[in-house]
Amino acid sequence: MNILVFGLGSLGTVFAACLKAAGHRVYGITKEKYIEKFKNNTLKIKGLFGEKETQLDGIFTSVEESKNLKIDLIIVSVKAYDTEAAISQIKPFLNDAMVLLAQNGYGNYEIATSLLDRERVILSRIIFGAKLIETGFSEVTVFGDEVIIGQPDRTIDETKLKEIAKVFTDAGIPTAVSKNVYTILWDKIIYNSALNPLGAILECTYGRLAENEETKFIMNKIIKEIFDVTEAKGIKLNWKSAEDYIRYFYEKLVPPTAEHFPSMYYDIKQGKKTEIDALNGAVVRLAKEAGISASVNETITNIIKAKEKLKSD
Repeated sequence: MNILVFGLGSLGTVFAACLKAAGHRVYGITKEKYIEKFKNNTLKIKGLFGEKETQLDGIFTSVEESKNLKIDLIIVSVKAYDTEAAISQIKPFLNDAMVLLAQNGYGNYEIATSLLDRERVILSRIIFGAKLIETGFSEVTVFGDEVIIGQPDRTIDETKLKEIAKVFTDAGIPTAVSKNVYTILWDKIIYNSALNPLGAILECTYGRLAENEETKFIMNKIIKEIFDVTEAKGIKLNWKSAEDYIRYFYEKLVPPTAEHFPSMYYDIKQGKKTEIDALNGAVVRLAKEAGISASVNETITNIIKAKEKLKSD
């Protein structure tokens, strides 16, 4: 398979390195400011998916540079705030390729399908974590569950989706297909919204947050507000109640990732913009659309945005 990975950050590096090591032709897109750091198009990963060092077939700064290549699959792994720019760049050169969104948060699918035909767009839920050690070198630090891919509007034949899932699994990234990928993605949005911003603000691991009664109180409030908002917006979740999810959250979800620091923590430390607008910020927007309050999510969003600004000053 010929694969283009748009965004060679922590997750994009993992996808590109694993797929290239498995024998596929793999190309990457990165920002102009990073291109010189990729020596000989080399990528490396270590951690839970093993140690791999590979040489991509090409790394470019725009899709236009790859327009003469026959690409079967484009994996979009940019931060959520760059989704619209990435999809807009892809659109004129898409040809016959499928586009798989390998991103965090709410709104990426909505943006992609507003610009591309739904028959081309695949949504994924990714719950393994990776940390960028340096440009082109990523460490897989946590693995919560297999990657789930699917087409929320059922516009892509399941056989095609299973072919892609097998390509990923054979490359060392366990992947399955689900018709309920959108609902499953919301499970992760809840998880990330509860843990990521607080871990970034307090500069601590997920486990420490779950041990502290004060942070548990805040996380529970975040989760309950998300359940209120999704109910008001008609968004289906896998859980009957916030209490059911909260119990599962502390018993099953947090323990395997207890030593994990959120990506938002590393973004702020490095003076980068965070994905808060695709997590708690998205909850706030949806709440306003529904005419209800999400005050705890709004407070957390404002604190993260203030922290971003203070770090960049």
